[in-house]
Amino acid sequence: MTIRVVVADDQELVRSGFAMMLEVQPDIEVVAEAADGVEAVEAVRRHAPDVVLLDIRMPRMDGIAAARTVCAESGCKAVMLTTFDQDDYVYEALHAGASGFLLKDVRRDDLVHAVRVVAAGDSLLAPSVARRLVADFTSRGPGRRVPGASVRLGRLTARERETLVLLGRGKSNAEIAGELVVSEHTVKTHVSNVLSKLGLRDRIQAVICAYETGLIAPGE
Repeated sequence: MTIRVVVADDQELVRSGFAMMLEVQPDIEVVAEAADGVEAVEAVRRHAPDVVLLDIRMPRMDGIAAARTVCAESGCKAVMLTTFDQDDYVYEALHAGASGFLLKDVRRDDLVHAVRVVAAGDSLLAPSVARRLVADFTSRGPGRRVPGASVRLGRLTARERETLVLLGRGKSNAEIAGELVVSEHTVKTHVSNVLSKLGLRDRIQAVICAYETGLIAPGE
């Protein structure tokens, strides 16, 4: 299946560069480019892509506002691209519904991988961004908790708790399957149940939940 992508960045050379890196992939088609958030939202409405790449800082409408609109109106997945890895941008982007957050110096292979990952319904953060996100949440202790998560943990089965721990450690479905000695299909079911029972949007929130509820500790 071909992954349809919209690329939005106010710098033409950057935008074209990302589009060229993606276009050469046999399973990816860039259906439109946009120079700002308004054009990005219009392109998503017109072309119904699977993924939209959004620069954080764009004129008329920034990437976070565009992501909020896109994620609210469609099933399109948003991946944020920026030269900045400041925490506030990460939090705002995730709150807006973004499924990925990458720095603009991302390697071609990592960019392509990110598009494929989020198109498949998963989430992805650049390693440096993920480390900062987890470190910030864990350092603030109970001041920033997933609402009611510790109570809802009681709804999980023992195997679902194990799955949440492994999610918190950044394990992929294949790695979780290996550790639990089950099929990847079974892991997908466990992950889906964990997210549903805890009221979490995606794996990123599951990682935060695993730390905030004390299932795993920083450094594990």
